[in-house]
Amino acid sequence: MPQQNVASVDIELRLLMEAIYLKYSYDFRDYALTSQKRRVLHAVRQMGCPTVSALQEKVLHDPATFMQLLQYLTIPVSQMFRDPTYFLALRQEVIPFLKTYPSLKIWIAGCSTGEEVYSMAIMLKEEGLLDRSIIYATDINPESLDRARKGVFALEHLKTYTANYQKAGGTCSFSDYYTAAYNAALFDRSLIENITFADHSLATDSVFAETHLVCCRNVLIYFNKTLQDRAFGLFHESLCHRGFLGLGSKESIDFSSYSSSFEPLVKKERIFRKL
Repeated sequence: MPQQNVASVDIELRLLMEAIYLKYSYDFRDYALTSQKRRVLHAVRQMGCPTVSALQEKVLHDPATFMQLLQYLTIPVSQMFRDPTYFLALRQEVIPFLKTYPSLKIWIAGCSTGEEVYSMAIMLKEEGLLDRSIIYATDINPESLDRARKGVFALEHLKTYTANYQKAGGTCSFSDYYTAAYNAALFDRSLIENITFADHSLATDSVFAETHLVCCRNVLIYFNKTLQDRAFGLFHESLCHRGFLGLGSKESIDFSSYSSSFEPLVKKERIFRKL
């Protein structure tokens, strides 16, 4: 890709995001500019386009090109029981409250390829809550959602996932939850019987259910403040009285418009409770 004027690239980027919104109703206009620019310029190089504008032209006239670009805009980076101390804190500090409800609804927003969804299901199963839980696993990327539904993960990652699971307070043998074959691990289908995988955008869609726990981890770091506030508004509206919110290790509700609407339950692990 030839060297482009920085100001021109910023303009082209804004035009591309506007075009995507108008054509496909995917709204990336309030995503953090720095990471968005990095991802788009990488896509431009990988997809053989001379400029961002050339990519825009292809995206406008070819839906398949847009779906290809979407994989760059929503790069799935996840692992099972990621940040194990977060899951340990959920198990120790949040689960006892959740056990007091006759039925549970949990929303995992930005679920990507499903690693966190299966982690949550395993923890709920071990705590005797999975059978009375409904989990809504949402993402804007249909390819990621499809992978999440299948529950097949590369065998090379299982050593890390097993170590994470143990540090997160797992009470069984992690290998009990999957069947290994052909360099892949298929996770037990019973784990997702009560899981609804659905397309949902925090930028454009509204709340769809009342929930007791919302987990949205390592998603908000890609939003600007306006979009972060919109997401926090959705979480606040979705959560029941005294419901729980879990964020990623580099995310916080402090300095947002909803900072006074939540209190820290385990501040170090970014777990908050609705006031």
